[in-house]
Amino acid sequence: MAAGKDDEATDPSPTSNLSPPTRLGFAVKVLGRPGLKANDARRWQNGPHLSVSIGFLDAIFDYLAETGIRMYRISSDVAPYVTHPELPQFHGQIEECAEDLAVLGAKARRLDLRLSMHPSQYIVLNSPEERVAASAVADFAYHAAFLDALGAGSEAKIVTHVGGVYGDRPAAIDRFVARYSALPEAVRRRLVLENDEISYPVADTLLVHERTGIPLVFDILHHRVNDPAGMPPEEACRRCTATWPPGQTPKIHYSTQRAAEREVTRRNRTTGERTVGRQAAKAGQHDDFIDPDDFVAFLAATTDLRYDVMLEAKQKDLALLRLREAIADAGLRWRIW
Repeated sequence: MAAGKDDEATDPSPTSNLSPPTRLGFAVKVLGRPGLKANDARRWQNGPHLSVSIGFLDAIFDYLAETGIRMYRISSDVAPYVTHPELPQFHGQIEECAEDLAVLGAKARRLDLRLSMHPSQYIVLNSPEERVAASAVADFAYHAAFLDALGAGSEAKIVTHVGGVYGDRPAAIDRFVARYSALPEAVRRRLVLENDEISYPVADTLLVHERTGIPLVFDILHHRVNDPAGMPPEEACRRCTATWPPGQTPKIHYSTQRAAEREVTRRNRTTGERTVGRQAAKAGQHDDFIDPDDFVAFLAATTDLRYDVMLEAKQKDLALLRLREAIADAGLRWRIW
């Protein structure tokens, strides 16, 4: 990426050991252009289909190209009801759309987009209930099949969490390890593990990596909320990015803790009366935008690392575009794609 005159003092020389530019991405919903939908969200009675979602994604990819964004998280609902056990009429959508998916994937490669997906928190591989775990396996397989149908490269990942503790952390980790090891290879080569804000900090995900080889996604806000080991964020990021295979660029998640109070509605069970009050934001709740000073400081502290950044902010692409300008104003334009 060429640097402007304002960047001459900080732009590294060709012989520098500093890392290549970092991609900035956002998740699912586009706010910067009205009318762009992320997936066909109609109810099953109305016959939603992946073919409709593909048209939506094609328009989103055009928007990403226009704005210079090179990283995007695709909605996990892109193929509606595709794994629903009681709606078999939706199960063959990927096969039905094979040609269109190949065309869309070729477009993503032309635009040099890094894609990812993140199944919901209800997809729990380490559940003590076999039914829940089997559902998670099916969901992971769908995500992998979708990315494969796009022809997405090895850096297109599916992000998950360890899951619940269920009163016995070692046993819960053992279940994750055993079930991960039994996953189809097509799933294992795309699945990556993220630390969470409640149950499994970086120290635990590192233990899981040691037993499975699964690459780790570092989430800085989760780490700041849940870090019993007292590991500095830069060290935690360094250790997580080191788990990725050679030739693949690690990805991290970055967000800012919401500071503003949230509105909470409560219902009196006896009277049915509803009252509205305000409470402090939950620990780990994403803010609308990314704190630019905090992000720039983190970039400066990890100059030797190569990673891409999925921004998790309520204002989505608008937060990305604002942060990109702040990075340029800080003289670090060369650090981002």
